Amino acid sequence: MANIIKDIEYRYLLLEIKNKVSSAQIKAVVSVNKALLSLYWEIGRIICQKQKESEYGDEIVGMLAKDLSKEFPYIKGFSRANMFFIRKWYLFYSNADKKVQQLVGQLPWGHNVVIINKIKDCREAVFYVNETLKNNWSRNVLVHQIEIDLYCRNG
Repeated sequence: MANIIKDIEYRYLLLEIKNKVSSAQIKAVVSVNKALLSLYWEIGRIICQKQKESEYGDEIVGMLAKDLSKEFPYIKGFSRANMFFIRKWYLFYSNADKKVQQLVGQLPWGHNVVIINKIKDCREAVFYVNETLKNNWSRNVLVHQIEIDLYCRNG
């Protein structure tokens, strides 16, 4: 067994398999994020539609948060605060074209929340989305770039 572990062929085999496992993990995370954001988009759309059609107002968001959290106790995304973020995110991008909606769907949810809370203009938001995707920024780096006003500094 000791000879096989030291064998260069085995090390390449192990490296190849480790790379495949890492790649599969990344693909799974991206796929889950895409499904989550698609769900959030639909929830935001439904909430906004019901608020227009009825007299619920913001009360419906709190009621949904409470009932969905009770129904799905292991899913953290249905807190009252997050339900308001979902609604705000949908409203922020609902009038943008489909390309923008697909673009924001590539960011993790936490990045989207940062952008909708710190940016008021859709064009500026798209700039930060593009830069985040291009440079693979963490959420902290994104916050820093917004705080130093990279958008205005880039003209």
